Amino acid sequence: MLPEKQIPALIIIDVQNAIDDPAWGPRNNPGAEDSLHRLIEAWRHAAASIYHVRHDSTEPASPYRPGQPGNNFKAEVAPQPGEPIIAKQTHSAFIGTGLEETLRRASHQRLVMAGVLTNNSLEMSVRHAGNLGFEVDVVADACWAVDKTDLDGRKWSAQDVHALSLANMHGEYARVIDTARALSLLT
Repeated sequence: MLPEKQIPALIIIDVQNAIDDPAWGPRNNPGAEDSLHRLIEAWRHAAASIYHVRHDSTEPASPYRPGQPGNNFKAEVAPQPGEPIIAKQTHSAFIGTGLEETLRRASHQRLVMAGVLTNNSLEMSVRHAGNLGFEVDVVADACWAVDKTDLDGRKWSAQDVHALSLANMHGEYARVIDTARALSLLT
């Protein structure tokens, strides 16, 4: 096993009950929660750092709003006592949260990131992390997107949205990998 500061920190973005609200529409990657669970369990087994990001929406009708059942973490990714929870109110996990300072104090230079939505808070947080100089791996099968309609009224499938978002991140901001490759970073 690598020394703790060489093991990347695992950051899970916004995997809360709110993401199951039917208003989001069809999604891709139905096995993403299983992949997330595998990652979290492996990081726990390695006694490596896990950071759980929770979106605390300020929008009155949002299922992500504190006090709503949707604000709770999904059971598959629920933090254990002692695992840090980073509360955010914007799309980026790095704005107004202290996450960057927390990671730097813990000497984390490399991050493994996953969660939802691929093209929303995950992509925003990954781009932000890349711009801050962190080395980022995005776990493609541990995140998902939903169908999206563009400004011309064309509906894009969740899989297409997911693939394009991953392509946006890969290279310049991050390296896109799968769960198997992410797990290999622990050994």
